[in-house]
Amino acid sequence: MKKNINMGNPNVPDYKTLKEIIIKGTESGGDMKQYAFMDKKTQTEQTRTFNQTWREICGISTYFYSLGLENHAKIAIVADNSFDWMIAYYATLVGGNISVPMDCKLPADDISDQIIRCGCDALVYSDKYASMAEAFKADPAIPVKHYLSIDEFENYKQIGYKLFDEGCTAAIDAQVKADDLACIVYTSGTTGKSKGVMLTHYNIASNCTASTRVISGKHAIGFLPLNHTYAWVSALFACYILNEWGYLCESIKTIQADMKSQHPYNLSGVPLVVETIYKRIWRTAKSTGREEILKKGLKISNTLMKFGIDRRRKIFKTIIDNLGGNLSMIVCGGANLDPKYELGMREFGIEVYNGYGMTECSPAVTCNRPGAHKPGSVGKPLGCCEIKINNPDEEGVGEIYVKGTNVMAGYYNDPEATAAAFDGEWLKTGDHGRIDEDGFLFMVGRKKNLICLSNGKNVSPEEIEDKLSQQIEYIQEVLVYDENEQIIAELFLNEEEYPDARERLKADMKKFNNGMASFKRINKTIVRDTEFPKTTTLKIVRKYMQK
Repeated sequence: MKKNINMGNPNVPDYKTLKEIIIKGTESGGDMKQYAFMDKKTQTEQTRTFNQTWREICGISTYFYSLGLENHAKIAIVADNSFDWMIAYYATLVGGNISVPMDCKLPADDISDQIIRCGCDALVYSDKYASMAEAFKADPAIPVKHYLSIDEFENYKQIGYKLFDEGCTAAIDAQVKADDLACIVYTSGTTGKSKGVMLTHYNIASNCTASTRVISGKHAIGFLPLNHTYAWVSALFACYILNEWGYLCESIKTIQADMKSQHPYNLSGVPLVVETIYKRIWRTAKSTGREEILKKGLKISNTLMKFGIDRRRKIFKTIIDNLGGNLSMIVCGGANLDPKYELGMREFGIEVYNGYGMTECSPAVTCNRPGAHKPGSVGKPLGCCEIKINNPDEEGVGEIYVKGTNVMAGYYNDPEATAAAFDGEWLKTGDHGRIDEDGFLFMVGRKKNLICLSNGKNVSPEEIEDKLSQQIEYIQEVLVYDENEQIIAELFLNEEEYPDARERLKADMKKFNNGMASFKRINKTIVRDTEFPKTTTLKIVRKYMQK
């Protein structure tokens, strides 16, 4: 039987630090390709082997050391995705310092607030944010001593190489322990003010170990923002553990072209990416007059599957080829995924493994995987943690609690918030869910988003949002909230494919409400002309609706 390339590797060792992952991964990877990326200056594709990446890490970490950045100095990064972003991040960790990856899409005031609150010693920035850096230099409240432009990294590397080759190996020799603080990550926060999540080396390393033990894969493409923990586990450290290479996409906008040119076997993304790919497949079939042919192919394929005959990748070869020819797996997280997209992609021969996590858990908590997969769920817990449902109701729904080696050390300089986040050794996630008889976790919604009605009923807006998206095909985006005891559904409709959507909406909403419990019915509908504002992980910003 042909081995499933997506099966994990149970023999992955229990790494204690991220530095250990990088060093051992470099030793085993050697001159194999590790990264491919587009050089924005020359507009040519560049590659790096594991040894070449290590050389650049040595150069930058030594340069940082020459500036006095040592012994847990805090180094912030404000830049879009790039290879040098990764080098700055790796070099910080290898040198025994603390990385503070910033969301560069945030307003300058938010970034400066975070830099001040965590007391950053240095700021790495790209040319796009040079004017912001200059403004920071003039602000006496900002503690940054060293401003380092990514555009000058080649010069920094040359200085670092010279020092390193002359025997200055202090940065590379820096001792890093499992419980040392590796990163301070400010939560993107779809609600409320961000907090600085403190993640130790072992928090992240144990999460990477547990993740690669259950899911692996071959070469991939990456487009997730590098300041998010999801990108670290799925790409930045998985490549070292698995010794596979990855292509760094410039933008999510180029994903289709990048898949065709790079031929990935897998990718990690958020539900919107899966939905976009699935809808594009059907839109293309419809526009080319092949919709009925596609439906017929699915009918034949599904019949064969009932008899244990899998011809999906042959029957749907054109679709697979448009996705690069090799794509077999998408690991999905960050928000709820409608099971119809999960099942729909599987019908084409591409597995979608949905999972659940949060920054405070480094980030992965549960995931579906080969051999343990249940559509609609977010999977079973990883080996680095345990979960339980606190105070479940009659349907088994309650707040999800997590404990394990991946759970954060606390919030930076915020003992009150840290204390409030824990119940003994259990982290209170603020998310509601239930665990079925097979141990699979099903999400219900965020505790802080619950609509609490005066009749004592609690309504999860996420539950209603999911059902609306499933039952009314032309709803592209939806946000449910309450206003003066009324449940409001604000919608962005797909009027490009469904030009009569607005005319159909009233009747379809009436039908939807008839199928809902009286206290969960939509009282008012608002149709938007534009998409909702989103975070950099493509989640709708709920605080947008807060008064």
